[in-house]
Amino acid sequence: TVSTTKRKGTTSSSKTSRTSKKEQVKHRTVMPTWLRNILAVIIVGCFSVAFYYFFIRPYAYRWKPCHGLKEYGVCISDGYDVHGIDVSHYQENIDWERLRNASLNSSPVSFVFIKATEGTTLLDDNFNLNFYEAKQNDFIRGAYHFFLPDVDAQKQARFFLKQVHLEPGDLPPVLDVEKVGKLTETQLQKAVKTWLDIVEKEYGVKPIIYTGYKFKLHYLNTPAFDEYPYWIAHYYVEKLEYRGKWNFWQHTDCGKVTGIKGNVSCI
Repeated sequence: TVSTTKRKGTTSSSKTSRTSKKEQVKHRTVMPTWLRNILAVIIVGCFSVAFYYFFIRPYAYRWKPCHGLKEYGVCISDGYDVHGIDVSHYQENIDWERLRNASLNSSPVSFVFIKATEGTTLLDDNFNLNFYEAKQNDFIRGAYHFFLPDVDAQKQARFFLKQVHLEPGDLPPVLDVEKVGKLTETQLQKAVKTWLDIVEKEYGVKPIIYTGYKFKLHYLNTPAFDEYPYWIAHYYVEKLEYRGKWNFWQHTDCGKVTGIKGNVSCI
């Protein structure tokens, strides 16, 4: 009898212990209502910011009153009579004849910058065709190299010169600088200057530098780089905020031009 009582007592105690542990676990896993509400607000807020930044902001300017000219599906500020575009394989197969006749009544496409190379091995899939067709259709054409900061600058310059053969009447060669990589500011400037010097020596003209206006101010804001002509990218604004000298302003990457499927960057 004693033995049986002990076993029952032990069993009862064990059940009580397990029940208590379950209650403790349940108690620990229940999140307070106020905390749930705060987390929900944070998640919704982050989602809203991301949605605005990636899906609303790039197109918000389309809903604003246009005080300039409405061309290429975007608003163009007054005072600019010469317009161009930036193309690469992303525009796929361009109908150059239709592009040549696009918007001839007011703002024709006068020039085309064409992506040529990237790093030391990548030749844009459509470069040779685009470069040829641009000249055949009477566009002023230019070619640019997308600079990879962590790749040898001398080799990048030689690769560009090997693939691109500019002719009289073409725009100067262009260096597209958008990334810092693992370089310090000083190292980046040295690498960029190396590319520019090699290409300038070959063509006898200072290359154009393509970059964003903030990138220019942060990384290329020295007298040595102020000597170069600039093609500045600054999107979704009515006026370019960069106060230095510039020759080209790329004002949108959402332009619509006859002869090109999808969006194209307009200058």
